[in-house]
Amino acid sequence: MNSPNETLRFGSGHTVRRIEDPALITGRGQFTDDLQRAGLLHLVFVRSPHAHATIKQIDIADAVAVPGVLAVITGADLVEAGVKPMPGPPPIIFRPDGKPAATALRRAMATDLVRFVGEAVVAVVAESREAAVNAAEAVFVDYEALPAVTNVQAATAPGAPALCDAAPDNIAAQTRPGDAAAVAAAFASAAHVVALDLVNQRLAPTAMEPRVVLAEVLGGRLIVTLSCQMPTAVRGGLVDLLPGLKVEDVQVRVVDVGGGFGMKTGIYPEDLVVAHAARSLNRPVKWCAQRVEEFTASVHGRDLVSHAEMALDADGRVLAMRVRSTANVGAYATGVACMIPLVIGPWVSTGVYDIPLLAMTLTAVMTHTTPVGAYRGAGRPEAIYIVERLMDAAARTLQMDPAALRRRNLVRADQMPYTNAMGQTYDVGEFEKMLDQGLALADWAGGAARAAQSRARGQLPGRSVTTFLEWTSGNSFVETVAFKVRADGIIELTSATQAMGQGIATSYAQLAVDIFGVPIECIRVLQGDTDRANGFGSAGSRSLYIGGSAVQVAAERTVDHAKGLAGEALEAAPSDIEYRAGAFTVVGTDLKIGLFELAARQADAAITMSADATSTGPSWPNACHICEVEIDPDTGAVAITAYASVNDIGRIVSPQIVQGQVDGGAVQGIGQALCEQIVYDNSGQLVTASFMDYAMPHADVFRGFKTTFDTSVPSKTNVLGAKGVGELGTIGATPAVVNAVVDALISAGVPRAVAESLQMPLEPARVWAALQTRA
Repeated sequence: MNSPNETLRFGSGHTVRRIEDPALITGRGQFTDDLQRAGLLHLVFVRSPHAHATIKQIDIADAVAVPGVLAVITGADLVEAGVKPMPGPPPIIFRPDGKPAATALRRAMATDLVRFVGEAVVAVVAESREAAVNAAEAVFVDYEALPAVTNVQAATAPGAPALCDAAPDNIAAQTRPGDAAAVAAAFASAAHVVALDLVNQRLAPTAMEPRVVLAEVLGGRLIVTLSCQMPTAVRGGLVDLLPGLKVEDVQVRVVDVGGGFGMKTGIYPEDLVVAHAARSLNRPVKWCAQRVEEFTASVHGRDLVSHAEMALDADGRVLAMRVRSTANVGAYATGVACMIPLVIGPWVSTGVYDIPLLAMTLTAVMTHTTPVGAYRGAGRPEAIYIVERLMDAAARTLQMDPAALRRRNLVRADQMPYTNAMGQTYDVGEFEKMLDQGLALADWAGGAARAAQSRARGQLPGRSVTTFLEWTSGNSFVETVAFKVRADGIIELTSATQAMGQGIATSYAQLAVDIFGVPIECIRVLQGDTDRANGFGSAGSRSLYIGGSAVQVAAERTVDHAKGLAGEALEAAPSDIEYRAGAFTVVGTDLKIGLFELAARQADAAITMSADATSTGPSWPNACHICEVEIDPDTGAVAITAYASVNDIGRIVSPQIVQGQVDGGAVQGIGQALCEQIVYDNSGQLVTASFMDYAMPHADVFRGFKTTFDTSVPSKTNVLGAKGVGELGTIGATPAVVNAVVDALISAGVPRAVAESLQMPLEPARVWAALQTRA
């Protein structure tokens, strides 16, 4: 065993090699599509080519005749089998008329009407994927095409085709948080008012690994293995929606996951169909989504149109904000699709600023497009984008340095705990300190000299500063962790949170090393099995600060329990037992027993203990991100020349991992700012249905990145003092880049109204067109 000092090098606060990586980089990783089973069948979906159409007839005769086909399943077959519809909006939100939130009934496969291109209509199950594809192509579906609407303006126009009878105006739900009367009075008395029309365009999450589902029946139980972030939620969906199942009848397993970004949370219709097929045929059935299916049938993110206003006094203090936003939630108003723009995002609407008054009108509208769901940040990027764009517009109106205006409005450290205008309480935060460090890291004072050099090279420079925070947790504050100390020298750590590429197993192992004092190689992290552990899962940047807290608590209790066992073995009182570096000793003597030797003496050759940890509320990671750009005046191409960020995520367990999370998240935010966009044509066809058409940021975006962390302000809501990190970079990067481009355009002579009205993505053609408006 390593020396204590050697072992401590692998504890929290140190950079270690990720324990997940050896298997992955040597080809020993195991993803769902790698799994093979005897008698495995393959499932392929027939999907609607229409955004809106009546299904007049489905002829499966030719498909059934294809050699190797075992079943051709329609939506009507699922209804007859008792498969229930997908859940709709939660009962806590309502339509403008006060009636419950509305949505069209969504079946696992459409029965009489399709509402978006890519909606599943028929499933073919065959001995090989080739046979299933051939049979799917032989299915004849007679559609009667109907008019479609793909954006909120068209969907809410008079005479627009309704997606469901309960919402003839296509409005699924609406909320009106804040104090409209008080805000109106503040605007009436304001010295300055700024207003912007802003669009957070629709995005595709594009995880490296597509969704994959393998279902089988073993010993009378349904076993589903899939690429997922929340195994327990999927198990719950299977039990709720498939007939004749109890919780104990279902096991959900997750092996390696090639990225989630929020789009692999909860149950999808395809999961139900694959599970139904396996139960019906009593054979293992696998479905692996093709990339075009991911673009058309997996959830999309964002898609919010907003009109936002900010009122300020003569000294630049923000008096109030007023926001009117309309969210395109797609063809079916799911709970997640509605909650993100109507509830969750608004919680951070005022960001890090002491803005006393807020009034919002937030509307969820259905269209004939792919349903929207969670995507990295889930509402918070949209909200922070709005307030940060307004802050820059206000700085221009007041002719103030944008950093100085932000400083004037930051919530002060002595105001903590601080409750914002949406009723959300920040436990801690030293936002001005982050701003100061960000300005220093980016050499804000030297910006003018760098801009002059840029202009000398024929480029158009711009810069911005963004100060912001993020809400984490998914409002699920409890996690349970179990430890099993085995006689063979392995300590198993079991958790219901889920690895998906973010390195959470390494961070958990480091926390375990802190308590057990054994080499990190002794820690084995087990996740992704509802027979072992159940909980909320990994979403909302909660895995470390909530799940990690449970690791620490459970590890401490395991050691305390083992002290009692060691006392029995060494014939000493537990209070006289000391534990250090994998061994128990009787204080003041040379009597000793090793942790694993003690485990070997137990009845089952193991020491087991589980414990949960409860956080008292969300954590509030925050940051200052500063971006510098150059625009090529001949092409409109935008280059990020420098990107500096100072991030407060409280205690850091794995430095390299958290930097990867912040930088990787920032690149995704940059992708939204500069190049990513889901585009539909007027008929509802998805124009950007492949990587040939959907642009994503390249590795050269990383030029000039400087990333640091301030750990001096630990969170008070959890025992670790940690704050969430997974979505922070994405939230700050988008407004940082866009504000820098707007600054560059205005500095180059583009009229302010033109520059501020430019919408994402800021692709070269749009930027070049704006440059042509210079006098």
